[in-house]
Amino acid sequence: MTLSLPRTSRLSVFVLALIYTSLSFGVATSSAPLAAQNSGAYYTATLAQPAEDNRVVARGVAWACQGTTCVANRGNSRPTRICRGLVREVGEITAFKVEGEELAEDRLARCNGN
Repeated sequence: MTLSLPRTSRLSVFVLALIYTSLSFGVATSSAPLAAQNSGAYYTATLAQPAEDNRVVARGVAWACQGTTCVANRGNSRPTRICRGLVREVGEITAFKVEGEELAEDRLARCNGN
């Protein structure tokens, strides 16, 4: 009694696994900042300088950055703390929105450490 698959079946399984892996990798590395902006990200930050990395984790929040714009889903802390955490990772922030609403100037100044 043989428990192995015929050669053509093994090749089919290998090809399907390769296709599945390629599709999964493509979805995982797709352009997240544009998708997040269009789907209504919870936080949106405008940076003074473009971010060096397109993915940043600050205070437990995963940010997707493109140029001077970073977007993220909701975190567990207050918006000012989330903002301050991002400042520590990417530098000065010129505007910070929470659900589309601008953070007040005094709170943005505290976020930037001023």
